[in-house]
Amino acid sequence: MLSTLTAEGRRTLRENAGRTQEAVKEIEAFGVKALSGYVTLGPIDFVNILEAPDNKMVMKVSVELAAIGTLEFTTLPTMPVTEVRILRDGRS
Repeated sequence: MLSTLTAEGRRTLRENAGRTQEAVKEIEAFGVKALSGYVTLGPIDFVNILEAPDNKMVMKVSVELAAIGTLEFTTLPTMPVTEVRILRDGRS
């Protein structure tokens, strides 16, 4: 999950640096596991590696947290690189 701070989010983070840990707790309250998180420099502010039961749950987390107004999200569903083998043998 890629996260970008809104103007409100930048103000919130400046006033409460612990907000990032609070956000992790909010994510995990949905039953999604936050495996790791990174602060980045550039157009994306945070990269979070999540493990969720399904993509619908990640969508729910994204919508609910974006509704707060401090972050905008881009999600990138992934699969293990070993799945590339289906291109070779046509099996899943």
